[in-house]
Amino acid sequence: MKTLIVNCGSSSLKCGLYDVATGERLASGRADRIGMRDAGLECKSNDKSEVQALSLPDHAAALASLWDAITRIMPRGEGLYAEVAGVGHRIVHGADRFTEAIEVDQNVEAAIEDLIPLAPLHNRLSLSGISAARELLPAARQFAVFDTAFHHTLPPAAYLYALPYEWYEKEGVRRYGFHGTSHRWVAERAAAICPDHASKLIVCHLGAGCSTAAIRDGHSLDTSMGMTPLEGLVMATRSGDVDAGVIAFIAKQRGLEMNELEEILNRKSGLFGISGLSGDIQQLEQHASEGNTRAELALEMFAHRVRKYIGAHNATLGGATAIAFTGGAGENSASLRSRILRGLDGLGMALDPAANARCQGREAIISTTSSPITLLVIPTDEESVIAGEVQGLLLGAG
Repeated sequence: MKTLIVNCGSSSLKCGLYDVATGERLASGRADRIGMRDAGLECKSNDKSEVQALSLPDHAAALASLWDAITRIMPRGEGLYAEVAGVGHRIVHGADRFTEAIEVDQNVEAAIEDLIPLAPLHNRLSLSGISAARELLPAARQFAVFDTAFHHTLPPAAYLYALPYEWYEKEGVRRYGFHGTSHRWVAERAAAICPDHASKLIVCHLGAGCSTAAIRDGHSLDTSMGMTPLEGLVMATRSGDVDAGVIAFIAKQRGLEMNELEEILNRKSGLFGISGLSGDIQQLEQHASEGNTRAELALEMFAHRVRKYIGAHNATLGGATAIAFTGGAGENSASLRSRILRGLDGLGMALDPAANARCQGREAIISTTSSPITLLVIPTDEESVIAGEVQGLLLGAG
């Protein structure tokens, strides 16, 4: 018995095939630049891989192409259709309706659709992933695993906004937090790597979307993202924290409607908005090295905001014992990690520059042996977290 895990991003789709009995990952795949002219995919198993450049007009086409690739590189691949018992989907927003993984039925799908306004870049894509998987594997059961579920342990002082209380009671206006599957994976790996230093952990998930979390003994106490994935850190195209008065001011000054403002805040702000060049950290680092001042400004603003949240989470935890970097930029950019940590030695941490420079896309401790706070790089693995949840539901159903 096997499970297929589907993780839909805004222009990408990651998937993994797992053995239910052992939890072993048998194959994985990734499709990038979906809907663009230079789309392509990569798929690999233990001893085979396949890379293709092809047209991927939407996420349904991407999933179908990845599944075809998996069946080609897996032994007896044609038999996989009958062996996949469940498909697990990463769902970004579950609000307070879903605090654990659940099998998808019509009511669950309707609830995910109702929450699209809270995660406009993500929940709609997740629904398309569910539809595509159901068409591809009609005999398999569909399961939803929610990013927001990990943060249901936030205390009221952390999740409530200082707004009219009835907004929370009637409309559910509160902080929910995101990247929960990633934060959970990193917390579990940190506990395995340095068990004596992982009890009070700050996780920095730095990719196109970015968030931090303060985690004590595996439980989330605070996080940077809020009711939607727009709050918090500077991101690739999302603004992060903004004075709400700015939005009202610009709306009046420029005569903008709310849908126009939402588009700007979600897709035309962040690193892209400041630099005018790109929302990609690697590209901005290249531009900055060539003397582009706005690229340098965007990177410094990014690092400044991460430092602010590290400081805030350090206070929430009563003194952090470890800080972990994950996500595409967090895992792969030594210069970004160094930029963020610059000036934080007063909190009790010492970066090992050589260890940091050597670390790219792999687990490592990048602090000195004498550092009171352990600094870690831990590649995220959301698919394995989702697979574990689906495995539990399938085996629990017996």
